[in-house]
Amino acid sequence: MHLTIRRCAAAIVFASVAGVSLAQDPGPKAKSGSETITTNTTKPFRVLTNGQRITIQSNKTINNIIVWSANGERFVEQNNLQAPSYNFVIPSKQKYVFVMLQLEGGKRYTEKIGIRQ
Repeated sequence: MHLTIRRCAAAIVFASVAGVSLAQDPGPKAKSGSETITTNTTKPFRVLTNGQRITIQSNKTINNIIVWSANGERFVEQNNLQAPSYNFVIPSKQKYVFVMLQLEGGKRYTEKIGIRQ
């Protein structure tokens, strides 16, 4: 008798969990309509690190660059750079720095860079 009640209770719990999980939003891939989500992960620049030295190479002209640490200290701020590459040295012992690039055409990119000590 108790075994039958346990099996019925387990079946009810399983059915209710399965029903609730099917009622959730299926996500952007399963949605139909005119909405299309495109993710372009290729960036027009590369970040090269060698210890504290960081080099940024781009296939477009770099107009502006700002580099700051996690605590907000700015290391580099160059405007009207007009160069395809830029390198700099991080003066302090930071684990991470953030780089904001503005390329020709006004497109901005932000990148978090880990620094090896």
